[in-house]
Amino acid sequence: MKTIAALQAVVTAASLDFEPTGAELDAIELEMPLIRAEVELLDAQIMTIDRPVNELDVRRVRRARNRVMAARRDLTNRATSTLTGGAA
Repeated sequence: MKTIAALQAVVTAASLDFEPTGAELDAIELEMPLIRAEVELLDAQIMTIDRPVNELDVRRVRRARNRVMAARRDLTNRATSTLTGGAA
């Protein structure tokens, strides 16, 4: 009987042995308001899955969607001002 072994076991094991860089953590921190807004939208949508939607649910989802759009706008404006040096 032949033994079957993975040829890239060393590469796989080594690639899982690192931490995120400071730049990656800063990027996550910059996007955190958008991530929170998207989680809130998802929570509002999940609440409406197994029951009839009422007016309160519609408002909750609409407000959450508006927060996501505002967070995306703020993130885009922040990224654009960073690229242009802050001069508009």
